[in-house]
Parts: sequence; C-alpha cells; structure tokens
Amino acid sequence: MYTSGTTGNPKGAIRGHRGMAMLALMTEVELKLHRRDDALLVMPMFHANSLNFFSAFTYCGGTVTIFSRKSFDPALCLRTFAETGATFTSMVPTHYTLLLDIPVSERNPRDFERVEKLMISSAPARGDTKRAIMEMFVNLGLFELYGSTEAGWVTMLHPHEQFDKLGSVGREVVGSAPIKLIDDSDEEVPDGNPGELYSCNPYSFDGYWNLPEKTAEVFRGKYLTVGDIALRDKDGYIRLIDRKKNLIISGGENVYPSEVESVLACHPEVREVAVVGRPYPKWGESVQAAVVRAPNSQIDDTTLIEWTKGRLAGYKRPREIVFLSDSEMPRNATGKILHRVLRETLAQRLGVD
Repeated sequence: MYTSGTTGNPKGAIRGHRGMAMLALMTEVELKLHRRDDALLVMPMFHANSLNFFSAFTYCGGTVTIFSRKSFDPALCLRTFAETGATFTSMVPTHYTLLLDIPVSERNPRDFERVEKLMISSAPARGDTKRAIMEMFVNLGLFELYGSTEAGWVTMLHPHEQFDKLGSVGREVVGSAPIKLIDDSDEEVPDGNPGELYSCNPYSFDGYWNLPEKTAEVFRGKYLTVGDIALRDKDGYIRLIDRKKNLIISGGENVYPSEVESVLACHPEVREVAVVGRPYPKWGESVQAAVVRAPNSQIDDTTLIEWTKGRLAGYKRPREIVFLSDSEMPRNATGKILHRVLRETLAQRLGVD
C-alpha cells in the first residue's frame, strides 16, 4: 500500500494479513460497528482510509458501497446517501466543505437521515466546519482520527469529545501502547511540549518495499514514526502540530505551517490555505501562503497580511501570499495538499529573490 507522498515520493508500505485483521477488529470496537451498518467509501480504494474501513465493515458483515468516481461530485454524493441508506462515511475536510457548499434549498434532510457516524481524517478540520457538518447531518456522531499508511489508526476523537477537545485528534485507540513524543536529543518530552510522535500497536506495517534504509529510519524498537510533530495535554489528548519536514526555520526561529494556516483560515474570506517555507538570504527561510479565496471574495495580499498583525508573531506572519483557484491547489488523489509541489508552484509564481 503506497503512502500519500505529501512531503516526498510515495513509498510502498508492506502490510500483513494479521495486521489488517487486527486493525479491522479494533475499528469495529472503536466505532461500535454492527452488521446493520452500511459504509459509503468515498476516498480511493488504493488509500489506507478506504481499504481499512472496507476490511472493518466486511469483518462485521456490514454493507459496503464504493463511490467510484474520477472526481468528487458533492450533489451525487448526497443522493447516494439516500439511495444506499448509508450509515457511515469517512472523508477529508475538503469533501465536507464541498458538501456544505450545496445550498440548503437543494438539500433534502431525508436523504441522509440514516447517517449515524461520520469520520474526518487525513487533514485538520476547522471548528466551524465541524459545527456545520453536525447541523447538516442531524442524527450523526462525529469522529476524527489520526493515522498513517504505516501505523494504521493511532488516535481517535469521539463525538462527545469534539468541542471539549477541539483541535485535538483524541487519545490512543484500543490495543495501542502509549504514544511517545521524542525530542531531538532522543528523550521523551513533558506534557505540553512538542515532540516527534512515535506509536506502537499490533497492526503496524512491516517495512517499506525495497527501502531498508528508510525502514530503519522510522522504527525505534517496536515504535514507529512518520515524522509528525505533536504535543500531549494534561488529559492525555494529542494535538498535531505539523510534519517535521514542513518545519520552517526563519531567523533561527521554528515556524510550524499549521499554526499560520489555522490563523489565516479564521478570516471569513479565506476558503483554504496552505503554508510553506521559501529560501530567503536574510533569514534562511520566509513564510509563504497559498490561499483560495471564499466565493465572491476580492481580498488582496496586503489586506490579509495586515490582518495577521496581533494574531501572529512577526516572524510567523507570511511575507508573501499567492492566491490560487481551488483547481490550482496541488493535491493528491485523496485531497491532501502536496506541499512539495506547492513549493515549486509558488517559486514559479514569485520568481527568485
């Protein structure tokens, strides 16, 4: 099963049948799945998300419908809920945003009244997006999970925790050992401090296909990492900060793109944002943002950069903002933004300092 390749080239992750069976069983326990449940799988079947949920629903005897379309059609997706009587689906935040863009007058609540469980995964979800989803699907329980192709599911946030722990991805899933957060000195960090996330569970992958050096890099005994930085709060909930490879170092200070993205995303005229670092002679790197405007917005870069004053430290504020259309934002087949491609796109747009 190939990784998403958001920060580098995709790698082939070798997964055994025993691990897949264990992951299916754990998913059944976490989500309280039953043979009466019906899954609508929207994400591609080559992706860990859909393949893992496919295994879990067939494990418990549930029905599985595959939403097989080259591109996501939100109106068709809503109609499919009605036609199949689906009780569950898992999508990325972009999918949900497209569903919410459908005018209320064109939605029939009866079409998705059987939906009981929705999963958000693969990218951070904004609080206003979550609230809008819960208003749209009135009978649901909203879940959020963090995981990877290599590790399977790592943490899960359950419906009753959504707003008490907003911004968190939950705690360790059933069957997992406690997560370890490790600093650059190979020591575990105290709660509240960022560290590289290492997980350990009975369904982790066996290694990368024909890449023994890469395999050795990600394992620390039975624990493994995919390069995500996170912190743990006093209640044991995990909050993701960013990918280690996405870290921007500007003037000797660490800038996590996700923090800048979270602030910019709060502006009502910003539909989507992604932040990357750009080589800069004076500071080493500067902060760049790619923004998709909200419908009918005409906001410019000067206004948006000025808006960040008082909301971000000076070294974290974007030096440049480039506006892209939704189709220009580089994504993989599951909707994740490809930061490595975005850096190249912005370099072409902005030229060289």
